[in-house]
Amino acid sequence: MSSDLQFRLQRPDPSVAAFVESFWELRNLSNCDKEIVVLPDGRADLTFFRSSTDLFRIIRSGIETFPQQAILKSQTVMFAISFKLPAIEYLFGDSIAGILDYAQFLPTDFWGFNETILNDFDLFCQKATPYIQSLLPAEVDPRKEELFELLYSTKGDISVKTLSEKVYWSSRQINRYFNDRFGLSVKNYCNILRFRASFEHIKEGKLFPEQNFADQSHFIREVKKLSGVSPKELNKNQNGRFIQFSALGLK
Repeated sequence: MSSDLQFRLQRPDPSVAAFVESFWELRNLSNCDKEIVVLPDGRADLTFFRSSTDLFRIIRSGIETFPQQAILKSQTVMFAISFKLPAIEYLFGDSIAGILDYAQFLPTDFWGFNETILNDFDLFCQKATPYIQSLLPAEVDPRKEELFELLYSTKGDISVKTLSEKVYWSSRQINRYFNDRFGLSVKNYCNILRFRASFEHIKEGKLFPEQNFADQSHFIREVKKLSGVSPKELNKNQNGRFIQFSALGLK
């Protein structure tokens, strides 16, 4: 990652780990805007940020299904909570189907946060955790709980048929749930998880499928579809523009 960009990640407290994947901080320390590409990674982010030209904003992102070009403006400070999909139903109590590949602006006092929270990332995490704990449900549908455990533990390397058999929930019902709640089919979501799992291998120069792709050609097609470039080009990561890829291994 460029010396102008600063990234830090913090794993959640175990009490909220079923719903939160991580907290992270990204800063553009330079006086120049940076062109970046945001890759699909299967997460739903709640992001708090300001820049040299933007006032304090809070945005909520839907699932991305294709690479998105973006500008990280100069002097950007960005703190985010990356949520696992069960959070959409059980913490937010709504659907993100309508913001697939998009994001929505939220009130700047959402969850009681304000611009001062961007002064200290550790304090941000400390404040967010108990608030999320206060939203935790008394119970979770055991079928959905097992469904997401399987999806995340296999990194999407599982068929819809197998998911259906293991959670005793029909494929049709699972897909209806995914489309209504998240805006895409469970198969497409598995493809995104599998793509994300390939980041580490590609960064290490392993330009062949480690996950259960049919063959090398299938692997290349999926990487191109979800990143816009071949595995070889992704490995080069010219100018560090693939921001999640650049942040791999950084804390």
